[in-house]
Amino acid sequence: MIEFDEYKVKLNNLRPKLDDLSTSLNLDRCRDDLERYHAQIEAPGFWDDPDTSQKVMKQARLLESKVERYEKMCSLWDDLMTICEIAQEEDDDSMLPELVSGCAELEEKMETARLESLLTGDYDANNALVSFQAGAGGTEAQDWCQMLYRMYTHWAERHGFTYKILDYLDGDEAGIKSASIMIEGTNAYGFLKSENGVHRLVRVSPFDAAGRRHTSFSAVEVIPEITDDDEVEIRPEEIEMQVFRSSGAGGQHINKTSSAVRLIHKPTGIVVACQTQRDQFQNKETCLRMLKSKLMEIKEREHLEKISDIKGVQQKIEWGSQIRSYVFMPYTLAKDTRTGYEMTNINAVMDGDIDGFINAYLNCLSTGNWVTK
Repeated sequence: MIEFDEYKVKLNNLRPKLDDLSTSLNLDRCRDDLERYHAQIEAPGFWDDPDTSQKVMKQARLLESKVERYEKMCSLWDDLMTICEIAQEEDDDSMLPELVSGCAELEEKMETARLESLLTGDYDANNALVSFQAGAGGTEAQDWCQMLYRMYTHWAERHGFTYKILDYLDGDEAGIKSASIMIEGTNAYGFLKSENGVHRLVRVSPFDAAGRRHTSFSAVEVIPEITDDDEVEIRPEEIEMQVFRSSGAGGQHINKTSSAVRLIHKPTGIVVACQTQRDQFQNKETCLRMLKSKLMEIKEREHLEKISDIKGVQQKIEWGSQIRSYVFMPYTLAKDTRTGYEMTNINAVMDGDIDGFINAYLNCLSTGNWVTK
């Protein structure tokens, strides 16, 4: 029964950390806000203003989920402590596997909650707009771009997020030249903001008959979806609209009509495109939301006073600008240049196991202990 004594000590050590999480997550404030939101929802005429009511309902659901997750952790802690006590009283070793798995689950949930407590940015809770752009290198770079696309969609699926394709441009022979997706779910942007930047691949190219090693680059851009766009004004004369036929992953209407839309923001040169809807108007509306989100994110990141101060952002997709390197040959390693975090199981990484990189980034963000500045 020594194992049960050890786990009892472990659980007692976890209790203060669990209590600290309540403070980190600001749960007292969450409960007060929930009470206020519920009073608004129950008030007469609440549904008369659809825009306001939807925002209130969304905030209430977010807070309810946050409080519920914490209360489930507390309940799990109580259950595990009860298992320890009953097993010791009855001298029953059969409960040990349940205790072991339960403790592992509790620690994992507490670590996830701790990381979520670090997501304090204005847009961290929002959906994420993720764009992929192949660098120079032709087919090899385009194949790498598609590998990254697969990695992030797999990550989304692993975490219960949903994603939808907004734009998709096939490569000349393989892979993709560019793509944009929306990853939807609470804290999607908060977690994925760490992935914004240039990603470098080193491998023996399957497209090189001589079997030589190649280095390829692709850029990943991550911005929050900003639904409250009152602060962003885009005048009609500031945008150029182009229409074209859809291509790539889409559906039966692909290449049938010129329903796809590309918007160019003349003052900054920012380009967005959408081809997922059959209707040109719907694609234009989606493009406008994407453009407003990009402009707002750049304004916040560059600490600009107003949107008109944005002069355009050019990202070089080349050597020296990468945030992470993925090596397939002569050894296997994925290493983040900012945090120093690395993984040797490159296949797991490409299947979406990137939580270690995300967690390391969030920890560095909170402590300021970066490998490179």
